Amino acid sequence: MASPSAANLTKHFANLTDPRVERTKEHLLLDILVIAICAILAGADGCVAVEAFGLAKEKWLRTFLELPNGIPSHDTFGRVFAALDPFEFQPRAL
Repeated sequence: MASPSAANLTKHFANLTDPRVERTKEHLLLDILVIAICAILAGADGCVAVEAFGLAKEKWLRTFLELPNGIPSHDTFGRVFAALDPFEFQPRAL
């Protein structure tokens, strides 16, 4: 199901540590990240706007994301991004 672009994002974020407890994961980390990136590029300025973008574009997002439990809530986006280690997003020296 993954398009070449989604595959590139998967590869790019493959080593990102998922800070969530296994039993509480309803949404894939990659799905959360991709929705947030797309939403921010489209002008979203917070978790509520990211959720609204996801709901509005769900049909399109499903063409390349799994979304096993639909679009995450704004609370889920907030919790996940609060828990992520920002240093893992910094470029590393080659």
